[in-house]
Parts: sequence; C-alpha cells; structure tokens
Amino acid sequence: MAVLLEHESQIFLDLFHQDGLVVCARGLGIDRLLLRFLRLYCEPASLVLVLNTSPAEEEYFIDQLSSDGVVHLPRRVTNEITNNTRYEFYTQGGVIFATSRILVVDFLTDRIPANLITGILVYKAHRIIESCQEAFILRLYRQKNKQGFIKAFTDNAIAFNTGFCHVERVMRNLFVRKLYLWPRFHIAVNSFLEKHKPEVVEIHVSMTPAMRAIQTSVLDILNACLRELKRYNPALEVEDLSLENAIGKPFDKTIRHYLDPLWHQLGAKTKSLVQDLKILRTLLLYLTQYDCVTFLNLLESLKASEKAFGENSGWLFLDASTSMFVNARARVYRIADEKLNQKGKVSEKSDVKKENELKRELVLESNPKWEALREVLKEIENENKNSEDLGGPGQVLICASDDRACAQLREYIIAGAEAFLTRLYNKTFGKDEKAEEVWIKDRKAVKSKGNARPDTGPQAKKAKLTASSKQNKHKKQQDRTIIQMIGKTEEEKGEQLEVEDNKELSSSQESIIEETIPEDFHVNLPSDCYYGIFKNPLTIIHPLQGCSDPYALTRVLHEVEPRYVVLYDAELTFVRQLEIYKASRPGKPLRVYFLIYGGSTEEQRYLTALRKEKEAFEKLIREKASMVIPEEREGRDETNLDLVRDAKPASASSDTRKAGGQEQKSVQQTVIVDMREFRSELPSLIHRRGIDIEPVTLEVGDYILTPDICVERKSISDLIGSLNNGRLYTQCISMSRYYKRPILLIEFDPNKSFSLIPRGSLHQEISSNDVTSKLTLLTLHFPKLRILWCPSPHATAELFEELKQNHPQPDAETAMAVTADSEILPESDKYNPGPQDFLLKMPGINAKNCRALMNHVKSIAELVTLSKDELSKILGNAANATQLFDFIHLTYRDAISKGKSKR
Repeated sequence: MAVLLEHESQIFLDLFHQDGLVVCARGLGIDRLLLRFLRLYCEPASLVLVLNTSPAEEEYFIDQLSSDGVVHLPRRVTNEITNNTRYEFYTQGGVIFATSRILVVDFLTDRIPANLITGILVYKAHRIIESCQEAFILRLYRQKNKQGFIKAFTDNAIAFNTGFCHVERVMRNLFVRKLYLWPRFHIAVNSFLEKHKPEVVEIHVSMTPAMRAIQTSVLDILNACLRELKRYNPALEVEDLSLENAIGKPFDKTIRHYLDPLWHQLGAKTKSLVQDLKILRTLLLYLTQYDCVTFLNLLESLKASEKAFGENSGWLFLDASTSMFVNARARVYRIADEKLNQKGKVSEKSDVKKENELKRELVLESNPKWEALREVLKEIENENKNSEDLGGPGQVLICASDDRACAQLREYIIAGAEAFLTRLYNKTFGKDEKAEEVWIKDRKAVKSKGNARPDTGPQAKKAKLTASSKQNKHKKQQDRTIIQMIGKTEEEKGEQLEVEDNKELSSSQESIIEETIPEDFHVNLPSDCYYGIFKNPLTIIHPLQGCSDPYALTRVLHEVEPRYVVLYDAELTFVRQLEIYKASRPGKPLRVYFLIYGGSTEEQRYLTALRKEKEAFEKLIREKASMVIPEEREGRDETNLDLVRDAKPASASSDTRKAGGQEQKSVQQTVIVDMREFRSELPSLIHRRGIDIEPVTLEVGDYILTPDICVERKSISDLIGSLNNGRLYTQCISMSRYYKRPILLIEFDPNKSFSLIPRGSLHQEISSNDVTSKLTLLTLHFPKLRILWCPSPHATAELFEELKQNHPQPDAETAMAVTADSEILPESDKYNPGPQDFLLKMPGINAKNCRALMNHVKSIAELVTLSKDELSKILGNAANATQLFDFIHLTYRDAISKGKSKR
C-alpha cells in the first residue's frame, strides 16, 4: 500500500484517536483513508463491520489489501452462509462486509455477538438518514455495545447543502461528536500538493462558429423554457433553477426535488417543459462531446418524433431553434446549388427538399478538440523519441467522458477524421447514396488536379491512420508510430481516401469500430473499459464515467503508470486524483494536458462544480463553528435519548382514575416481519416505537400484527406490477383464507405526491388498464380485505401501533406454519377451503350468503337434496335460490336445448 501522504496521515490520526465524521473534498482519496483503517483491523483479534459499500467497492478494497500482503483478508457475509453457522463466522474476527438487510436481522436475532464488536466503519456517510437501514444498525449496535467505535467517511460535501442542519442530523444518526472537514483549500492539503504539482498544459480550444451559434441557440431556448416554467409555477422562483445550474449535471435531481411532491397537480404544459429541459441539456452535452453527424442525427430524430406524436411545447418554433437546425446541417453538408441555398430556407420546404436531397455536398466539419488531441499526441511522440534520460518512452492515458466518446476518439486516431465521419454519415444518413457518389467524384477531381489541399478545408490536416485494409496490414500497422502515420504525403492520403470511401460504400452499413483495430492487441489491464491504440509506447483511452467498477480508472492509473495524461473531458474528481497520484510518486514526471472548449458550457459546468463544492465546505465550516453537540451524543451511557425506544410524547399524562395513576402492567408488543421486508425502512421505524420485531420467513403476508391481522405491504410500483401479473390476487386469496382481518397496505414515498393517479386520469367506466378499476374489482371480490393508505413509512408505523392496542401478540411458529397450500387452518375457521371455493363458484352463491349456507348444510351432497323453498329460506333471496336450484337440477340435455332456444 502506498505510504499515506502528510495530510492523509493527519486525518488518519485524528479519526483514530476520536470517533467522528470525515468530510473530504472529491478525489482527495477517501478510499485510501478507509483502506488504511481496514488494514489496521484485518486481524482475528478484532471484529469490525463495514457499512454502505457496493460489491464492486468491496472487491477493490480486498484486491488492494491482498496485493499488500495482508493475511487475514476482509470477508463478505452473503445469503450463502446459513443462519446457524453465522455466529461462528462472526466470531472468527477480522473485517466483515455485510449487506444492511443481513446485519439488521442478525442484530435482532442475536446471531451477531454485539458485545464483541470492536467497531463499525461507515462509508458514504452522507446517505445516513434517520429511517435508513444503516442508521437502524448503528442504533441497535449502540443499544447493545457502549464501548465500540463508529468512524464515518464521505467525500460528498454538496450532499450536506440541502435541508436544515443536515450535517448535524447525520452526525446524530451516526452517534459521533466530531466533524473533520478537509476541503481542497485546507492549508495542509494545499501546501503539500503545491510542492508536488504535476506539469499542467491547459489548452483552450476555440469552438467553430457553427458550434458557437448552436450553443447560443440552445442556451436561449433553455432560458426561455426556464422562464416559462417559473411563469406556470410561481413557487419555483428559487435561485437553484438558474441558467448556470441548468447546465450542470445535478439539475435533473434539483428540479425533481421541487416538483415531485406536487407532480400529480401539475399541468401537461409544466410536465412537457421539464421533459424539454432534459432534451436541451442532452443537446448541449452532445455538442461538445461528440461529432457533427451524431449531433445532427439527434436533432433530426427530435424533429421527427415531434411530428409523429404532435407533442410540442413550442421551443421548436422559436427563431433560435431554426438557427440551431440551419447551423447543425451546415456542419454536415451544404446544398450544392447556390441559388437554392439561401440561408437554408429551402430545406424547410418539403417539396423542394426532395429535389435537393441529391445535390448535397458533404462538409463533415471535424471536432476542434480532435485537432488539439492530434497536436498533443504529436508533441508526446516527439518527446518520446528523445526520452533516454527519463528511462524510455512514457505511457499515455487519454481520458474521455464515456464509452461512446472513447470509441469515437479511437476510431479518429486510427482512421482519421474524414474516413470516420464519412462512415458515420453513411451509417446514419446512408439513404442518400447519390450524394456519396458526388462526394467521390469531387475527391477524384481534386486528386487529378494535383491539388494538395483536399476539397473540404481542415480535413486535410487530420491524422489518416487507416487500419481498415484488413488483417494483412495489421502487423505492419501496429509497429508504426503516430508520426509515421501522420506524416504521409498528400498523394498517399488521397489514394487512401479513395480506398476508404469505396470500402465504406461497399461494406455493410453496420460496419463497426472493431474492424479498425488490430485483433491481436490485448493489454492485460484490470479494467475492461479501456480502448487500446498503440502498444509501443502504450497509449490507452479510458472513460471517466459509466464503468461497472467505480475504481476502474484508479486501477488503470496505477497499473499503466502513464507519464502523459490527456484529459479530453474535464472532470473534477479525476483532476484531484491525478494530483494525489503525482504526490504519491515524488520525483517521477507527470504531464497533464487539459483540453477544454474556451467560453463553452463545458468550461462553465466545470467551474460551477468547483464553486459549488467550495461553497458547500464554507457552509459546513460555518455550521461546525455554531454547532451545539450534547455530551451524551455518542450513546456510551444510558442518557442518550435517541437510544430510548418509546414513541410516547412527553406530554402524555397517566390516567389517575385507574387506582391513583399507579403503573399499569404493560405487555411487550411484538410484530412478526417477513425477512424480505428488511429492504424497506418500516421495520426500523416500528422498532423505534418500542415494538419488538421477530424476523422470520413468511409465505402469507409481510407483517403479522395480531393472530387475526395480516398485512401485505405494497409500494406504488410494486402494487401496479402485482396487479398486472395477478400476484396480488393470489396473495389476497391466501390472506383471506387464513386470517380474519386481511389488510392491504399501500405505502407512498414521502418525497412524492400522495396520489395514485393524476386528477385528470379518473375514468367513469371500469377499464382493464386502470389501476383504480383493478383495486375496485379486488375489494368487490374480497369483502373482508381492508385497504390502508399511508403517505409515508412513519405514518404506517404509527398506524400499526394503534391497530395492535388491546390485542394479543402474534405467534411466530403459527405464522410460519401458514403456507399458501397448507390444509391446517386456524381453529377459528371451521370450514374446509376446497369445498368452500367450489361452493363460491356456483351461481346464486356469493361471499355474503356463503357462510349462512355452510352453517345450515353439512356437505354438497346434502345441498343437492334441498328444495327451492328451503334454499330461498337459507339464502334469504328467492332469485339466488332459483339460480342455484336450476344449476343443480338442470340435466345436460335440457341445458343444451335451452342454449339453442336462446340463439
């Protein structure tokens, strides 16, 4: 393991000596800190639990520790470890990763030796809210163990920006008194990283005039949509919904935060505006991220879908929108006939457009960043030639935002801009084959004139690295350097282009990127997301986001150990990670090329992210200065009120009429909960109200409150799913059969609207697609079934407590014995379910008169002997009696003749 840096060892010592919550700046290595603690406790003598880690993160930590030579590696508790062996598993000690669901159940059933736990490490601590599973585990732990430590880590300062005293609430749930803040501007961090600065080359690439015009148009439309949104919803006049924030990534979450609670009250106009904001943000991203063809394809598809569905909120009719379409098309092609090409007006008229389809002349404007990247690679190539004193050529790591950008860059570097964009154009707009023929003729004409300058301006300068002439060239291609590939004569380029274009037209439309890379080029890297380009020196493109393994980039960085890193896209976390990487390898050179569009939304997004984090830390510093923390916060003695399990308000007075207000003997309340329910927060809230929880595996119901009351809990998505697939129907049959008072609990998310369907969607008629119709049919079919509507889990817990009052406690053994096909019925129910179901299927018998009939008649054989008058006396309805009598006594022949006469 790398030695801790100066500021990291200071954080480690602070936290080691006194429990607390550490809030670090993004990318400053919170994972390195947690690793150090894991390493410290990886021994059989201690038992340390780690909460809130994902499987990919656990794998990374275990890999790091094993490469460090740690003997007693952390272990994972999964469902595969049986209940009876789990106690032994825990007592073997060491560090244990476990899912919160398993830990809650083990704490409640005493399968975990709580008094032997050395402590708990909490990762991503900003997520610990009062009702979540991790907070429940920490509460159970503190109730049973007063000595162990709790140490919490997070690198998301911005999460503490929302709500009132958010950080204080999180610390209260974590049972810690100390808050350690380590922003990037902390004097210890800043002074240390200043000493070990990597060499940074900032390249501000200027956007093409067309790109700049498109960006202005999109921003104008975004601004118009935001103004419109605020006009329709005056409550949204908040500074969060500004144009600057609209460009940033977290904007979707922000807007949902404001609109979700009243989503069912919003009009169609507001909803379509929210959708439009999402589309416009995607357009801004595509503009700087990808090429001109991909951008135009997205725009055209938007227009096509608007025409198809007619759902237009109006932004397509703005002047800015017209300008955006004109410029986006101008980047890809221009109409050949000059007379018709007057400011692109013609392209709007569909009849003239058909004539012009054939007269398109491809422009295929290349991405300015590609140019800059090629220059950078050229510079690195030159430096690597004279790198003997640095110990040979340096490896290169290029980082782009996602998989798609990486794939595009690789194809650009290998095939050149022109070939790549032509292939993409053919694949996307490939129907206009005649346009391509015109294009090829132009290329040949240019070549025959001996003109060194190809037809479309800047394309000539691109790196033509054609590797598409199949496998015989692969071997030679692999050993060539970039300079050799780039520095070809124009004639060679022209020939290659011709080959390239002809190949593109002849090959299938779906020709994919994989063709262009040598097949025998495999680099043994820990991440499967990388895109290799050259073996010598190793040049690799890796996405910044979207990898299944959150530490893929970190692994690649430490395995490849690049001397040159090219940041094709700016990302705050990785920039900081590079600073730490350089500081942990003093003396080894690292140069970072930082490519960014000057004056673009991309630059603004990066600066906003920096400012937001700085402001979040400043707010935390102010809060810390004025925070009042009670002495008993850590819960090491009995005085912490958060550990008291009683929800009675302090104002509740005792009833003095009962023998002078003497203490009444209270029975400990119990609820039986199905194991699968521990994914939700309800068990934690029930436990908080002083009710004991017995976790068992139930086949019928989710919660058994009393011997008679069985509850099936459904969230909204779950309810709709189980109504559609019929699962709820079978669950209701089982509950009605085995319990006197079956209950369906419909639980809403407290952050969303307390409404099943929007107001305007209520129909007069019953329809098979409607949720309310299905619920109505369900209640008609099961008269005993009660439905509880709960706005939040807190309301549910309170309701459960009220339903349990003055009722006996349920028995876990009995509840477990009830299965969907068990014949053993509760004693209270003296009917056999088989014949009962058969009886209910007969005409004239319904849920209301079924009981009366069963009380009077012993068997179906006896029922057949009864006369019509006797039946009407028992059923209390002559019409029902006639129906049943006719059904029993009608012969087959009579039934057939009756059917024919009806026809």
